[in-house]
Amino acid sequence: MLKSVPVEESVGMVLPHDITEIVKDVKKGAAFKKGHIIRPEDVAHLKRLGKDNIYVISLTADEVHENEAAAILARCLAGRGVEYVDNPQEGKIALTAALDGLLRINRQTLYQFNMLGEVMCSTLHDNTPVKKGETVAATRLIPLVSSRKLMEQAEQIALSSTRIVEVLPLKKVKIGLVITGNEVFYGRIEDRFEEVLQAKAKALGSEILLVRKAPDDKMVIAREIGDCIAQGAELIVTSGGMSVDPDDVTREGILQAGATEVAYGTPVLPGAMFLSGMIGKIPVLGLPACGMYHKITVFDLVLPRILTGQKIGRKEFAELGHGGLCRNCKVCQYPICNFGK
Repeated sequence: MLKSVPVEESVGMVLPHDITEIVKDVKKGAAFKKGHIIRPEDVAHLKRLGKDNIYVISLTADEVHENEAAAILARCLAGRGVEYVDNPQEGKIALTAALDGLLRINRQTLYQFNMLGEVMCSTLHDNTPVKKGETVAATRLIPLVSSRKLMEQAEQIALSSTRIVEVLPLKKVKIGLVITGNEVFYGRIEDRFEEVLQAKAKALGSEILLVRKAPDDKMVIAREIGDCIAQGAELIVTSGGMSVDPDDVTREGILQAGATEVAYGTPVLPGAMFLSGMIGKIPVLGLPACGMYHKITVFDLVLPRILTGQKIGRKEFAELGHGGLCRNCKVCQYPICNFGK
């Protein structure tokens, strides 16, 4: 039960919640913490914060305070690879990544959870690469006090499927890179794909096991892909030769190598002529020439998902259309942007 008391009459009372102070461009935080005993000198400060009245709280057995609620909510929201400190700040608890990995959000369950109205959880976008210690979600109770029945509903929804917030580790794999194109194979130009792919693989904890070069010949491309697999490659990446020119036969070479479940073409720019498929249990990704020029492409959206065991096909490509247009910012800040979200 809540009772409102004029602030002038509140001296000696205990605050039931944090009282926030915001100074534009300077600070936002608790001016007075829950449990603070109000002193005479606090009255003027509280009034400057717009607090002409203070709540006095008396909870029944069927009621829950915002801080207890935050702890209950965090516990049922956090899944694999997610941690939190049970120390609500202004009624909120932040959920953080316990490891470097890929953030997964159970969006349908999150929607149902937030439809309850008196509870909330906000998150980063699904399939966002995150670093250990990064805040990935936050939760709180909206009112100061709510019913335990509502908490039970929130828990039931959050625990009805996979946890709403998870961070999955990226599998460390050995990559076979097949660089295609007569211009590279015959030494007419210097290859730049290898250094780009080396850096991207290293950033995700994987490694380029071996590099093969092939001319614009589908049989040779297929042979080099097969050799990479024979040498222990757990993921195949081809570069170049994915366009519509008659010499661009990399896609045919991938098919000749035995690829199945092939999806070619994405609603993502850069990366419209990207390919994803499987050769047995080995994923194969066909990267068009844009991967050498642009810092971030559809390849960067797909690779972390592959490394968590997701299969990428036509459905997954189609879903990337919403948010699949890169802004080509002068200073790239991916993944802190809308690309792929």
